[in-house]
Amino acid sequence: MVRFALALFGLLTLAACGGVDNTYAPQEKVDAARYVEGPPTYIVLYTGVNDRNGSGAHSALLINASQRVLFDPAGSYENPNVPVQGDVHYGITDAALASFTDFHARDTATEKFHIIERKLYVSPQTAELILQRVQANGPVPKAQCANSISGILRGVPGFEGLKSSWFPIALGESFGKLPGVQTRKITEENDGSENHNVVFIDKDGNPTKI
Repeated sequence: MVRFALALFGLLTLAACGGVDNTYAPQEKVDAARYVEGPPTYIVLYTGVNDRNGSGAHSALLINASQRVLFDPAGSYENPNVPVQGDVHYGITDAALASFTDFHARDTATEKFHIIERKLYVSPQTAELILQRVQANGPVPKAQCANSISGILRGVPGFEGLKSSWFPIALGESFGKLPGVQTRKITEENDGSENHNVVFIDKDGNPTKI
């Protein structure tokens, strides 16, 4: 009973995970928006954290493969320049990515959130497989952002040991234990601007402001 209550509380804290998004942009818009950053190939797990209670707010996955996309399962982020098909956002330029982090790392009179960014360089084959898996996944139901990402990654060679979790923070911590992961904390300064205060976290957990 206690375990069920904790699980229910955890699901209720995922404020940024909305309902199922059935948005499916025309393929011509997706093709036109295609953004290729080029090598090296990598993935980035974003974990939104509520500063007021420490709960996990959201999980999203950036994939830099043959193109760079953002898998934002059950997310509420929108950008008119970024077409969406089944929770996969296409055309993730640096500007689009900045708008995504601005959306999630915010400090207002009523709420305060930061993002933990965990980046892992992977082979082109692995990056492409993850891209294919998020494209085939389809829209994700409410409060299943972390669960969907963990399920997708656990089906990829090299990620079998990743923890399966419904909770963004637990998923982030498990992902952070993978060899080679680079971690940083992104916050928005409390000055009304859209500029971020980026803090790198070293392997010993020590923050370094840049």
